[in-house]
Amino acid sequence: MNKIFKLLTLCSFAILIASCNSNGQTGKQQRPDNSVKLVAPKGKAIAAFAEGCFWCSEHIFESVAGVDSAVSGYAGGTVPNPTYELVNTETTGHAESVLVYYDPKVVSYQDLVNVFFASHDPTTLNRQGPDVGSSYRSILFYQTPAEKEIAMDTIKDLTKANRFEKPIVTELKHLDAFYRAEEYHQNYISDGKGRGNPYVTSVSIPRYEKFKRTYKGKLKPGA
Repeated sequence: MNKIFKLLTLCSFAILIASCNSNGQTGKQQRPDNSVKLVAPKGKAIAAFAEGCFWCSEHIFESVAGVDSAVSGYAGGTVPNPTYELVNTETTGHAESVLVYYDPKVVSYQDLVNVFFASHDPTTLNRQGPDVGSSYRSILFYQTPAEKEIAMDTIKDLTKANRFEKPIVTELKHLDAFYRAEEYHQNYISDGKGRGNPYVTSVSIPRYEKFKRTYKGKLKPGA
């Protein structure tokens, strides 16, 4: 989220005060290990995506049939164990991301890639809506050569079909590491933590509703 907007929101609403006092530490001080093992439970699979605010992304992916859960976090950078505050400095290389746990018998990686492109604007460089900075850039992560090929082919197909008015600027990156975000970010919308937050009501929810109108795949009942 745009840093100035976030500061106003975080400091104006009590529900977000905790984020203004994050436990994250910078500099040479040691930070807790928040890395997530990139191993899926038996019979399941994982995939990661960066498409702007992870509050929105988590809510969207968890509405898709076959998705067990989505974890908000940070990926794509070089700094180990990043914190929310540190990522917001735009110096870590990380982007707000979601790690999706899913059942490949119900939903495929291709399906999730389709969700990715249906739920954000992949043509805006280092920006998603009001959120500006490299930590909000569009990244399509892959773990295998097959997933990379699916990602590349999808971008080619969307470009050929003129799906977007401007060129797609989504990065393709191998998923080397994923770091879990602070607990107050997890299930921020679905658990009601963001109730009353103007960012959620004016940005997150409209983006979610737009996704539901345009996505052609199967959603969970009641989504």
